[in-house]
Amino acid sequence: MSGNHVQLMFRVLSGSKCSVSIIVWTLAGFLLLLHFFSLVNHKDGTSGEIELHISHNPSFRELVEVEEENIQIPPPRGKRSPRAAKRRPKRTTTLIDEFLDENSQLRHVFFPDIKTAIDPMKDNGNDSFYYYPGRIWLDTEGAPIQAHGGGILYDESSRTYYWYGEYKDGPTYHAHKKAAARVDIIGVGCYSSKDMWTWKNEGIVLAAEETNETHDLYKLNVLERPKVIYNDRTGKYVMWMHIDDCNYTKAAVGVAISDYPTGPFDYLYSKQPHGFDSRDMTIFKDDDGVAYLVYSSEDNSELHIGPLTSDYLDVSNVVRRILVGQHREAPALFKHLGTYYMVTSGCTGWAPNEALVHAAESIMGPWEAMGNPCIGGNKVFRLTTFFAQSTYVIPLAGLPGLYIFMADRWNPADLRESRYIWLPLIVRGPADRPLEYNFGFPLWSRVSIYWHKKWRLPSRWSG
Repeated sequence: MSGNHVQLMFRVLSGSKCSVSIIVWTLAGFLLLLHFFSLVNHKDGTSGEIELHISHNPSFRELVEVEEENIQIPPPRGKRSPRAAKRRPKRTTTLIDEFLDENSQLRHVFFPDIKTAIDPMKDNGNDSFYYYPGRIWLDTEGAPIQAHGGGILYDESSRTYYWYGEYKDGPTYHAHKKAAARVDIIGVGCYSSKDMWTWKNEGIVLAAEETNETHDLYKLNVLERPKVIYNDRTGKYVMWMHIDDCNYTKAAVGVAISDYPTGPFDYLYSKQPHGFDSRDMTIFKDDDGVAYLVYSSEDNSELHIGPLTSDYLDVSNVVRRILVGQHREAPALFKHLGTYYMVTSGCTGWAPNEALVHAAESIMGPWEAMGNPCIGGNKVFRLTTFFAQSTYVIPLAGLPGLYIFMADRWNPADLRESRYIWLPLIVRGPADRPLEYNFGFPLWSRVSIYWHKKWRLPSRWSG
């Protein structure tokens, strides 16, 4: 460049501060674009392999086929139950009303009878290893599985899956007029399986206290959503759960410990974590062995999350408030390609509502809402999480991008008759809605839960 041109350029720049600003911002924008594309290429490297794997696998293709439901509401037949009539006295009956009405003509659609039960001990022929969401699920002794609000522990030493949940095989009643439906505490049920389809009853691994009214596990109190994780350092199995009184005013977590996955578990204590009320909760163990407690707090208006101590027996002093003011509960966390995802439900008691999925680069947040993950069924199915509520997400070794979404279809008229909704959850493709609090679309993959009346895991999965 000649001296005259250089002098001319500097005269132009010195005479225009605006021009300098434009150059600076252009360079900054260029650097940001380079960073953005490097992130996209890094994410797409692995996610592209997963997309290719799913698209070329017939078993996977079956899972992402959209299955629709067309349920017609029948004309009224006699009187509806008093509770249903009181709830919605003056408007057209909806599918949700039919679901909540124990006298509905559609009751068999939501809660099929024992004749259609999944029985792994029967010769099922080509129906072996198929999940039927909403049907009664029998254990190896022929009894309905009782593990509600539960979670799964995979024990590497025995290569066995353990399913823990609320054992609700008792009468449903209301402690008083305004109280929610309940079953007295019986305990935490445990089932074991090598294939996650055939489940053996290992008994009640944490039992209720029958006589001591001051004990947290006294039968008239509340025990919900038990989750168990293994501590590699101490060699102990640690159970966390929601502990409450019959009026839900205690709002605490409880902790129990055992040397074996099948118990018995010794109950240690309860507390309000970090000094806050705690109701629906879950435990998540990260790849580095650090475990976290996630719980609904401040009257279910927000979630709190914080790491446990190294022995998993208490919370640390670190806590973060997330989803503030969003009124979410029933958190179910999982991790995919370094990103944390969480499925939550709204707060409507036993009635079903719309699920949302959230994502974060750090488990401590910030967490961003990514929308409703439900696909298939019909509009009402999608807006009610297939008439169920999230409880856990199961990772599947050897099947990247595929998980099992565990949910409960609650039956407040008879809680022991509540059903399990297990469905394929797939992480793939770009997110289809912008972030709520940041500019633009996220780099995270879309999370989709597909409705199926009948489905099974790909044949290559061996447990």
